[in-house]
Amino acid sequence: MIGEKTIHGVGIGLWLMFGGLFYLLCVNAPENLTLDRGNLEQIKQGPWNGVYKVKGKFYTPMDPEEARHYHAVGWASWYGEETYRLPGGNTTANGEPFDPDFISAAHRTLPLPSRVRVTNLENGRSLNLRVNDRGPFPSDYNPASGDRLIDLSAGAARKLGFYKKGLAWVRVEVIGG
Repeated sequence: MIGEKTIHGVGIGLWLMFGGLFYLLCVNAPENLTLDRGNLEQIKQGPWNGVYKVKGKFYTPMDPEEARHYHAVGWASWYGEETYRLPGGNTTANGEPFDPDFISAAHRTLPLPSRVRVTNLENGRSLNLRVNDRGPFPSDYNPASGDRLIDLSAGAARKLGFYKKGLAWVRVEVIGG
């Protein structure tokens, strides 16, 4: 019979193996990917672009070709400081280091990474940024937070002028090649 310690050891080993794989993928990933025909295959191959499940709901990331034409209007929120309290909270969904002061974003279905232009429709400010994380998702204390279109890093929210307010009505457009 397999003991509890053996199962725990196998679990730790699997986490280390997958962590190493993500590290290698990130170290070898090009710095500035955009959604142009030259790198669509490269983006498709990322393990973070497969179907995934959060709180019982499945999400299917867009095909990079489909994403080239993506634009939407909706609510943006920001995230950042709370991630320092989470286990493994200092990395994004595609394994990059996360710093709330950097300019980045999370989207549930855009391919990772993607480049988008976010415009705050309340004040007209725009910002080009990199989508390298997944979200927003419903939180335990605010289930409606999962209805938001995009989560921006705290630094991006400051530049777009809604950090103190917490939310802004925005337009999101993928920046194509």
